[in-house]
Amino acid sequence: MIKLVACDLDGTLFNSNITVSDENVAAIKAAQKSGIEFLVATGRSPEQSRKVIKDFGINTGFININGALVFDANGKLQVKNPLPTAKAKQVADILDRHHIYYELVTSDLIFSKDISQRVVNLARALTALNPRLSFKKAVATAAGSNAMLSMTYVDSFTDLLNDPELEVMKIISFDGHGPEAFVEAKKEIMALGDVAVTSSSPANIEINDAKAQKGPALMEYAKKKGLKREEVAAIGDNLNDESMIRDAGTGVAMGNAVPAIKKLAQVQTKTNDENGVAYILKQFISENAKE
Repeated sequence: MIKLVACDLDGTLFNSNITVSDENVAAIKAAQKSGIEFLVATGRSPEQSRKVIKDFGINTGFININGALVFDANGKLQVKNPLPTAKAKQVADILDRHHIYYELVTSDLIFSKDISQRVVNLARALTALNPRLSFKKAVATAAGSNAMLSMTYVDSFTDLLNDPELEVMKIISFDGHGPEAFVEAKKEIMALGDVAVTSSSPANIEINDAKAQKGPALMEYAKKKGLKREEVAAIGDNLNDESMIRDAGTGVAMGNAVPAIKKLAQVQTKTNDENGVAYILKQFISENAKE
C-alpha cells in the first residue's frame, strides 16, 4: 500500500505551459482524501514553491532545495541539511576558477552577482522545459517571474560566506553551453567529498550536502512518519530525481523522463503533458483500495 508520494515539479507535475492541470489537481486531492500523503519535491525555495502550488488550490508538504529542507503539509520543518560553510567556500572557489556563473541559495533567498546572467539562465531553463517557447518570450517571462522577486543582488559573495549566521542550502550554477561546460568543475567538486551534484536541466548543476538529496530527505521524512520503504513512491523526470526514484519503494518515471530515470524506475507513467501524475496517482488509489 502506498501511503506517501513525493513528486517532482518541473517536467513532472508541471506541464509544458508551467502549470498544474485540473486533472492533476483533482488526482492529488483524491489521493489525499484516500489517505495518501503528497509531497512536492523541488529545487525551489520554500517560499517559491508554496506560492506556485497554492495558486492551484493544492495544500501539500514540500521537499525543498533538492532535500536540504522538508516541510509537512502544515508548514512545519521536519528535515534540515545545509551545505557546511567551509564546503560552500570550496565549491565557490572552484566555480570562480572555471569562470562559471553561480548563485547561493538559502532557505528563503537566492543571492546573485549578475542580474542579466540570472534572467538569461532562467530563460534557458524555461525553454529547456518548454521547447515551443521562443527564447525572446522566455526572457520576458523570466524577467517578470516570481523567481526574480526572491533574488538578492550583491557585488561579492565573500561577506556572505564569512557570515556565521548564513546557512547555504544549495549552490546552483548555470552555463548555456550545456553539460560539457561543467565537466572539469564537477570533477573537482565531487572530489571534495560529502557533496551531491545533480542537474535539473542540461544547462545547470546543483550542489548540495550529500544528505540534502531528494531520496535521503524523503526517506528521512518517511522514517519520522513511521512508514516503510514499500509504502513510499516517488515520481520524477530528470537527474535530480534519481535519488528518490532509487530510494523509494516504488520509483515512477514520467513518459518524458530522461533515459537514465526510465531505466532506474520500476514503473513508467504518461508524460507531463498527458497528466502523467494523475494517471499514476489513480493507479495507487485503486491498488490501495484492493488491500
